[in-house]
Amino acid sequence: MSQTQRHDNGTDQRLLLLVGLVAVSATVVATLALVGTIDEPPRSGNELITVTLLIATLTISLTVKAPIRIRSTTHATAWVETAVVIGVALAPTSWVVLCTGLGVAIATRITKLSLIKTVFTISKNMLVAAAAGTTLALLGWAWPPRSPAYMIISLAAAYAVAALLDEAIGIPVIALAARTNILRHFGTNWDLRLVGFGVRFVVAVFTLVLLQVETWLLVAVPPLVLSLHLAYSTRVRARAERQAWQDLAHTTDALNVVDINAVLHTAVAQAANLFSADEVEVELQESGRTVRGNSESVTYDGVADDPSTINGTVVPMELKGHDGSHIGMLRLRFRGPVKLSERERYTLRTFASALCTAVRNASAYAELNRVAEEHAHAAAHDALTNLANRRHLLERGAEQLGQRRTEGVVALLLLDLNHFKEVNDTLGHAAGDRVLVQVAERLRTAVHGQDLVARLGGDEFAVLFHALPAPAVAAHRAESLLNALHEPIELDGMRISVEASGGIAVAPSSGGMTELLRRADVAMYQAKRAGRRIATYAPTRDTADLGRLSLGGDLPRAVADREFTVNFQPIVDLRSGEVIAAEALARWRHPARGTIDPLRFLETVERSGLLPAFAEAVLDQSLIAATTWREAGFDLPVAVNVSPRSLLDARFPGSVLARLRAHDLPPDRLVLELTETLTLSQLEVVDQVLGQLRDAGIQLALDDFGTGYSSLSVLSRIPVHELKIDRAFVTAMDTSAEAVAVIRSTVDLGRSLNLMVVAEGVESEPQRRALWELGCVAGQGHLFARPMPAARLLVALQQGAGGRPGTLAPVLHDEGAVVRLSPGRRPGPRRMERLPHPHLPA
Repeated sequence: MSQTQRHDNGTDQRLLLLVGLVAVSATVVATLALVGTIDEPPRSGNELITVTLLIATLTISLTVKAPIRIRSTTHATAWVETAVVIGVALAPTSWVVLCTGLGVAIATRITKLSLIKTVFTISKNMLVAAAAGTTLALLGWAWPPRSPAYMIISLAAAYAVAALLDEAIGIPVIALAARTNILRHFGTNWDLRLVGFGVRFVVAVFTLVLLQVETWLLVAVPPLVLSLHLAYSTRVRARAERQAWQDLAHTTDALNVVDINAVLHTAVAQAANLFSADEVEVELQESGRTVRGNSESVTYDGVADDPSTINGTVVPMELKGHDGSHIGMLRLRFRGPVKLSERERYTLRTFASALCTAVRNASAYAELNRVAEEHAHAAAHDALTNLANRRHLLERGAEQLGQRRTEGVVALLLLDLNHFKEVNDTLGHAAGDRVLVQVAERLRTAVHGQDLVARLGGDEFAVLFHALPAPAVAAHRAESLLNALHEPIELDGMRISVEASGGIAVAPSSGGMTELLRRADVAMYQAKRAGRRIATYAPTRDTADLGRLSLGGDLPRAVADREFTVNFQPIVDLRSGEVIAAEALARWRHPARGTIDPLRFLETVERSGLLPAFAEAVLDQSLIAATTWREAGFDLPVAVNVSPRSLLDARFPGSVLARLRAHDLPPDRLVLELTETLTLSQLEVVDQVLGQLRDAGIQLALDDFGTGYSSLSVLSRIPVHELKIDRAFVTAMDTSAEAVAVIRSTVDLGRSLNLMVVAEGVESEPQRRALWELGCVAGQGHLFARPMPAARLLVALQQGAGGRPGTLAPVLHDEGAVVRLSPGRRPGPRRMERLPHPHLPA
């Protein structure tokens, strides 16, 4: 059983209960009245005349009335309370109650009301008569009255009780029968009802005044009552007609919308109100759609064959266009027998015409929207793969670049399929298109959230990463996308392996999407040339940077005049705050351009042929600093970054060892940092160089670990002692679960391989503590110290933190039980003590 059916059944039960209660009460009153008539018969002929005229007046007032239909229930206003008040003023109440019942019974017989209406009408009016008579009796009423004032006050009280009781009993029954809101009925036409009560009361008083003058004038009362009743009914009907036309105008205005759903739902609700229907149904022929409901809600909207649950009168109206075409059907449903008036039939035709126009307009608008959306989609998407095209990518990218200050990092991955031309040449372009479609689907499935996949043309794809927590996360997402392409594609019984090269670029501070796309393109071709899957854009390898090219002419002078200097940033034990090493950071003190970062000049140095001299100058300054610190009592290793090109020089190990001997420094006091993101060649000479350095006792560290695609493969080849977590992951660890996962996995990997793990970019105490809790034991960053000259670092070491020389930060935990790390972590002073940690074995 539907919710509507349950509601209707509940309404019917409440209606029967209320009518039954009224009927039982009236039965009791009628019984008492019958006993009263036996004890108190009419005392005079005037009372018999009064009783007779009362019956006639009640019959006429209930027969001649202006009906008003509410849904399938018809109601009308009668002058019953006027006749009742006159009757109880002139005759015994018991006689008036019985005469009221008789007069109403005759009227209902004439008008052929249904049984339930007949019982309710008789019962209600008998209760009204009893209430009016009882009120007068309580006021000590006697005819003729003592004074005019007493008569008016007593009659007013009796009339008010009769009118209020009539409303209190009648309106709830009307509302339940019509299944409408009770309070709404109390508020409908309240002004006319109030005026009607006043007029009928004046008529009652006037009638009694006439009777005091001359009894025979009472025969003029029924015609007077009838005239006033007809005038009042006409006024009510006129207002109803006027309101109906206003409702029609409002309804046709409400249909003036361009959304077909709004048109149909509005039509159902408005028609239910306009025609006081229990249910309205609109069926469209072209779509087969049916919308059904009432003034309160839509109960059905679909294309299935779902018949209405309301049985009764159905008033159909065909929906025809101006050209005579059949659009659909409009049906009004009523629970009982209903016959529309001429005005209602005209209103229905007008409403149906307006609905036809609204449906046509909304359908035309929807078709225009559909065509416009198709054109817009075609203009922004690739026809073959249905991915975004270059235009859409540029528009979305420009939008995200405008929001990046508040929504995170924007990055772009450019992908190019390797050897795709061979697929086209061997299997044909149709097979190539099928490969492109499957590649597009895999990329679309593998992307995160709002990341956008686009096809730029041919076998070139792009992925716009949205709101990244840190730039380094782009490399991991790119790796997962390439892994999605790893599985071979089935094509006509053949398995075709798809390989791709990708370039990643982070949104630049200027240049917009055009510059971002160019940088990703540069990185992609760098990956192709190096035989790698993914490369990240670095300004140092961008040959389009003309500003850097102009530095090449200044290099010989810079080397000769020792313009290259070295600053040092300490590496600190996260628990104790003790300095355990320092990283050398080269700077170019250019006389005209000021201090230049190595990212701006390193590739120029590599290409100039001055790399050995530059590397020797940096190494010399670093070893001199380490020697100075050692002599002052701080035996700290110094970490120096190594260019990948240096690893291609078989003489490089010998040069490094010669510099160590020149400065009388043990090999284990030097750490050479290898940058993973700058490519570590697979050439045999690189493995030989690194092996010689390791065998000589020089420590090797892998910098920016986790940002390249080959982290694990590099570790399997290169005998490193240390892993350095890129600062991007440290910066993002507060907001990115991915960054925390990379740090945790790096620490676990370092522990399992017995490697030192150092976190770069530690900026705050919460980061320091979080890294320690993840198992990372060392870090560097602005929390401890910025890069500084060797002499200034020595002063800082001598001063210490909190009176502890050699430290730059307070102890992270209170002193307690202490354990020693395994000797393989770092020999000499780099070996550290620390407190037990929940993530590290004791």
